[in-house]
Amino acid sequence: MEQLDNYFYMDYFKKLGKYIKNKRIKAKYSLNKFAVEVEMESSTLSRNENGKSVINIETINKIAKFYNKTPAEFLADFEKYDKEHS
Repeated sequence: MEQLDNYFYMDYFKKLGKYIKNKRIKAKYSLNKFAVEVEMESSTLSRNENGKSVINIETINKIAKFYNKTPAEFLADFEKYDKEHS
């Protein structure tokens, strides 16, 4: 059961990372410029966007703030997007 839980979470973070990357590209921000704007390392942002690492709540908060959203609003937008594109 734990393996299924891990798969679910990694799939969730992979999809969330792809969503973050799509939003960044639509906003016409390079990876480096966006990383500066959200005050994080570009290498960390890259790993997050490419599903190579878990996205922590601090990162979600920074990215949500960039888009003038609360973390809950940002994640709700992501989940709506994910349902529409799955």
